[in-house]
Amino acid sequence: MSHSSSGPAPTERSVRIAERVEAFVRDVVIPYERDPRRTGHGPGEELVRELRAKARGAGVLTPHILADGDHLSQLETALVLKRSGLSPLGPVAVNTAAPDEGNMYLLGKIGTQGQKDRFLAPLVRGEARSAFFMTEPAEEGGAGSDPSMLQTVAQRRQGGGWRIDGRKAFITGAEGASVGIVMARTGSSETTRATMFLVDLPHPAIRIERVLDTIDSSMPGGHAVVGIEGLEVGDDQVLGEVDEGFRYAQIRLSPARLSHCMRWHGAATRAQEIATAYATRRKAFGKLLIDHEGVGFMLADNLIDLKQAELMIDWCATVLDTGSLGTTESSMTKVAVADALFRVADRCVQVMGGGGVTQDTIVEQVFREVRAFRIYDGPTEVHKWSLAKKIKRDALGGGKA
Repeated sequence: MSHSSSGPAPTERSVRIAERVEAFVRDVVIPYERDPRRTGHGPGEELVRELRAKARGAGVLTPHILADGDHLSQLETALVLKRSGLSPLGPVAVNTAAPDEGNMYLLGKIGTQGQKDRFLAPLVRGEARSAFFMTEPAEEGGAGSDPSMLQTVAQRRQGGGWRIDGRKAFITGAEGASVGIVMARTGSSETTRATMFLVDLPHPAIRIERVLDTIDSSMPGGHAVVGIEGLEVGDDQVLGEVDEGFRYAQIRLSPARLSHCMRWHGAATRAQEIATAYATRRKAFGKLLIDHEGVGFMLADNLIDLKQAELMIDWCATVLDTGSLGTTESSMTKVAVADALFRVADRCVQVMGGGGVTQDTIVEQVFREVRAFRIYDGPTEVHKWSLAKKIKRDALGGGKA
């Protein structure tokens, strides 16, 4: 992968880290793509431990967080996470995967020192995985794209602490996680305030009802439906301040949403490499596939989509690096990048014909993963609705015509 001068210049340290991550993913991780332990709901625990041990040995584990605890800027992170995404196993191997990357970011921003020692440190070391418990079952009217519908409730206990009850759905990585961040309603039903709580996992009060069979399969533990009954936590397990959960969610969501764009950009880039190699090797009707306009133009369109997606990612990262929440910018970027990368993956499948729908290469998996991404972290339509509300608000608020 090359980084042209069309966008903001990358820092020396980010280039150095990104090059080491790319070399590790290409040389060490990609051969694992045929490992049977990567199938099912996601890579198995044994495979995760094995890959992370190799990443640790190569000095590329959790590469976006430096030895002194400092975090790369979002623009620097973009360069590194795109390289980690060159294989669907890459983010798992080097510990840049969701939901851990976003949870580490949030804990680093608002956790107390005690919470960082207890919950964050094992995540950074790659010794533990985490889960973020926010989404709830749709059939019960729970929170999804609209977090104000949150039904899980946390009640103060006499003598201190809290009791939490509710059900969660699509909880990525819950199976096998050691650290949980649980979002629960703490205000009255009229005020709809929420609080985040840190929990050691597994916990007898948090029961995995089932792991869903989903279209994607890159995340360890898959996506679970979880019952929470009589979960008791101490006041020291409140993450940040009581009733501020929705505000903290915004701190986490924009960077985590952008990180998804970064990782899947790497995966789509790899799919393009595989499809290009096929089209410049395979012949049909007397010439190479790429010499047929129908195929060559698809690969050309991919090149355009990948570059536009890269520029959107870097633009949004630059906005976040100013300290802005970047809510509007991250919505725009998530929509544009998710849709563009899906087009890229779809064309790669088409270029490869029958081979594109088999698991002989990772093109088929990238197609499935990126299709799911158009829903995860806010469906395209919800982000567009939010942007339309802003357009209306700005126009009626006296903005320029």
